[in-house]
Amino acid sequence: MTHTPTTTNGFPHRNREAINSDKTSALDRLLAIMDRLRDPDSGCPWDVEQSFETIAPYTIEEAYEVADAIERQDMADLRDELGDLLFQVVFHSQMAEEAGEFRFEDVADSISEKMLRRHPHVFAGADPRDAQAQIQAWEAVKAEERARSGKTDTSVLANLPTALPALLRAEKLSKRAARVGFDWPDLSSVFDKIEEEINEVKEAIEERDPDHIQEEIGDVLFAVANLARKLKIDPETALRGTNAKFDRRFRAIETRLSAQGSSVQEADLETMESLWLEVKTTE
Repeated sequence: MTHTPTTTNGFPHRNREAINSDKTSALDRLLAIMDRLRDPDSGCPWDVEQSFETIAPYTIEEAYEVADAIERQDMADLRDELGDLLFQVVFHSQMAEEAGEFRFEDVADSISEKMLRRHPHVFAGADPRDAQAQIQAWEAVKAEERARSGKTDTSVLANLPTALPALLRAEKLSKRAARVGFDWPDLSSVFDKIEEEINEVKEAIEERDPDHIQEEIGDVLFAVANLARKLKIDPETALRGTNAKFDRRFRAIETRLSAQGSSVQEADLETMESLWLEVKTTE
């Protein structure tokens, strides 16, 4: 009988024979690879040195790379980027296992149980719901989960990470509030709010108060995020598209100037604006 060694926290090591086996699942193989990488004696020094805090930025980066592959509709790249993101989940789970907290299996069980709880109309024989009723029921279930967990923050806005990109968090905050009726009644009201906030920016500029200007610019962006939400547009996706468009057009200007023996450093604003319009009309 083969003895499976355990870690210092009592969890058994993964079956490392799975690393080079074609008779094991792809996930078991990945878990075994991660276990070996973090081995203090025979693993990778860089991987062994990492912590939750040092890996977190990579997790965020990989999530963005998944979104980028989707936006480019590059399925081969999406497959690879999803793998990178999965590896981040496995990495965090491995570190938690070493700390005696939980294993990858616990992570998978946790999300499975959560999906079962939040979809009783699918898995528990509850009455079917339309999309709006499902959203309301979802929020009710999440509120119950927060209450059972003993967490003191039971707000409708709870559990929205402050580390989210600010524009994305603005959209999510307003969406949460809208689900309980705190929302503008129509698009016209949102446009009025945007105009109001822009006027307040102008007033702050006249006051020459940098802190006030920053605050009012933030209010404009928050109002625009709400406009996007009302139009069912993801503001992050919209802004990424505009960023890509600006990048593409500006590079085209550089290319055209280079063909003329010039550069953006040498060209005046009038010339660059003229080229910008040329590029825009030819897209």
